[in-house]
Amino acid sequence: MQLKLESTEEDKDKKKPGRLNPSRIRDHLANERTYLAWMRTGIALLGFGVVIVRLRAFQVPLIPRPGNGWKLGLVFSLVGLITVWLSTGHYFAVRRDIEEDTYEPTDRWVLLFSLAVMILGTGVIYFVFTTSLDPSSPLMPE
Repeated sequence: MQLKLESTEEDKDKKKPGRLNPSRIRDHLANERTYLAWMRTGIALLGFGVVIVRLRAFQVPLIPRPGNGWKLGLVFSLVGLITVWLSTGHYFAVRRDIEEDTYEPTDRWVLLFSLAVMILGTGVIYFVFTTSLDPSSPLMPE
């Protein structure tokens, strides 16, 4: 009966296969933090859309018809949902790339989301400056 005191090269090869990327865990944690930041952004957009739609409940409108505020709120909510959906897909794609050690950062998501937020911001500015408030409203400065 022989006792092996030292592991041979064959034993080392039979153990867990080595990872190509030594900072793999750190990369996965950074990917999760990024994903959670995108989720918070999506939830904030959803919430902002609901607030825009519900502001009508706090101020009686001058015109009895619905107006255009609900459309802007709906767009914010839809962009929030799309953000959640795309960020989830991006998270899993980056996770796979980290595991395969083939990750390359892309600029398209940053550009796409920046464009969406700029369009939404333009819609808010347009909505704020084209909507007339009741002169007796406490929101109007005297």
